Amino acid sequence: MAESVYRVTELVGTSTESWEKAAQVAIETASSSLRDLRIAEVVRLDLTVENGKVARFRTRLNVSFKYEHE
Repeated sequence: MAESVYRVTELVGTSTESWEKAAQVAIETASSSLRDLRIAEVVRLDLTVENGKVARFRTRLNVSFKYEHE
């Protein structure tokens, strides 16, 4: 197997529904400009609170993708 190089970048997705939906939104959005996404690791889950209620779920992900050889 040939050697490979991957880049890891951080994404933050938000959703009013759930942390899972926030992760899905982040991956689907990043997929439109990044090719060959490999791994997504959930790094942190948090949420925003407004007027004593959950307003948005936020999922922070580390996503890796492979560098292409020219």
